[in-house]
Amino acid sequence: MREFDFPKSKIHKDEYDHHIRKDPHQQASALSDIILGGQDGLVNVLGVILGVAAATGDPYIVLVAGLAATFAESVSMAAVAYTSTIADADYYESEMEREYRHIKEVPNLEREEIRSIYAEKGFSGGLLERIVETITASPDVWVAVMMSEEHQIQPVNRKIAFRSAIIVGIAAIIGSLIPLLPFLFTTVSLGILLSIGCSALVLFIVGVVKARMTVGSPGKSGLEMAVIGTVSALVGYGVGALLKAPSVP
Repeated sequence: MREFDFPKSKIHKDEYDHHIRKDPHQQASALSDIILGGQDGLVNVLGVILGVAAATGDPYIVLVAGLAATFAESVSMAAVAYTSTIADADYYESEMEREYRHIKEVPNLEREEIRSIYAEKGFSGGLLERIVETITASPDVWVAVMMSEEHQIQPVNRKIAFRSAIIVGIAAIIGSLIPLLPFLFTTVSLGILLSIGCSALVLFIVGVVKARMTVGSPGKSGLEMAVIGTVSALVGYGVGALLKAPSVP
């Protein structure tokens, strides 16, 4: 958070401390990549191994299929995180260039758009005109307002694309390994139950943490994430059960 040079004599110390203190809700943005990769990896791999387990009952095949899905999923998710971030940056820059062109070629129309935006916010009369004149006096401010208010998009830092890809990829690997672990120590039938239980518990905890870092009811958020993830993965089990390999006499 940017620290402004306030006249502290006019501001209570508690207010100033609250202002400069890092808002814990901002930490949610740092968790988004972890949740994206971890949740997607866990649910997808859980669905794969449940389907394979239901179809074959062979623990070795279950582990091989799970590990193959784990690493394929992690690479895929990392690539998606990278390309989507770059795509968002490209989109923002293309829209920004278009707005610069518009304020140069049709400034009166763009000025009316600014006036309309702030009139809808309740400004009118001389105050509205001063706002319009202040914003349109600087092309950079003018375009920034149009991007935020008209298009409702924010600039994207291209430098975070690689970091985001790494975080999502690692989180996907970790999440994917969770439903696999029970099959290392027990039978396939018991492994299925333990895998579903462990995965649902982890999804519930992730939902609770997400709600605490952002907004919403922790219990409701955790339950929603656990139910949605588990039901999604059970689709894989259903497919495996329907296509179960015939037993060899």
